[in-house]
Amino acid sequence: MSEQLPPLKRQEIPYDHPDSVNMFQPSPEKPFVATRDAIDIFQQEINLRCLTILQEKAVEHGGLDYLQVFDGKSVGKDEDLWYIEDGEGGAITSLLASNY
Repeated sequence: MSEQLPPLKRQEIPYDHPDSVNMFQPSPEKPFVATRDAIDIFQQEINLRCLTILQEKAVEHGGLDYLQVFDGKSVGKDEDLWYIEDGEGGAITSLLASNY
């Protein structure tokens, strides 16, 4: 049985803001990585499903802010699940706020 998926919180800047350009699409130049805590607390399946949600939302809005937050407390977790897309040469990272 899979765990419940945490809902995505609304990003802090408007979707039409010039900084909403991130598509959360991993590539060899921009890998998807997750901290050990993110995997241990939310499980790998949840991390991958949340990434898919971000990709769909990015297509819908033509891009997202670099920081996206899933509401961990709403599914009984102590922390939220963050996704950060770094710029050129960076990565897409799934982590907890306490990992930042």
